[in-house]
Amino acid sequence: MSDHIVSAYSEELERLSADIMKMGGIAETMIVDSTRALSANDLELAREVVLRDLLLDVIESDAERQIVSLIARRQPMGHDLRMILSAMKISSELERIGDLAKNIAKRAQRLDDNVNDEMRNAIVRMSKPVSRQLNNVLNAYASASPEKAKLVWESDDDIDNHYNSVFREMLTYLVEDPRRITAGAHMLFMAKNLERIGDHCTNIAEFVYYQVVGDYLSELERPKQDQV
Repeated sequence: MSDHIVSAYSEELERLSADIMKMGGIAETMIVDSTRALSANDLELAREVVLRDLLLDVIESDAERQIVSLIARRQPMGHDLRMILSAMKISSELERIGDLAKNIAKRAQRLDDNVNDEMRNAIVRMSKPVSRQLNNVLNAYASASPEKAKLVWESDDDIDNHYNSVFREMLTYLVEDPRRITAGAHMLFMAKNLERIGDHCTNIAEFVYYQVVGDYLSELERPKQDQV
């Protein structure tokens, strides 16, 4: 293989990785801004987050085309093949994270006056470790670090614990005032969306680990936290 072909191939792989990181950055801002819109009751920001999901979809579609082209033209093997297949899986996970953040923003627009500040703050509080989890797994991907990926994978229970805490807190508010039932249902769905984002981060960590090491992280090694 000529130096020119090798250089072009490397550039294609770098572009694919850059697009994955771009998707990750957009997904991160969507989580932060959807919960910021909830906290401040900023309906305009919530609408902007919903529209931002369209950009995420466009980049994912472009990444898919790149992946198909790379496999067809380059016939990658070994580490390169794992990298390309992992990118395909990770882009799908990031697209789903965007959908979940978008759903939080949509629900933030539907809340009524029965939502108190404590209910809003509970969701914002849960969003912080979730955002941190996504940032950590993106750093693991960018640095191709199986150690960092495994740390993210092992810390999923922390997100589950936050979800269980928020779930119980929301039920308390609903019992105290039945007028909050509709708004409380939206808040519970938001909390569940954040918990699902944590699961997608765990999936990304598994793909990063596989990309670098070539082995799979076994679910048997990390018992799943029971949820309420």
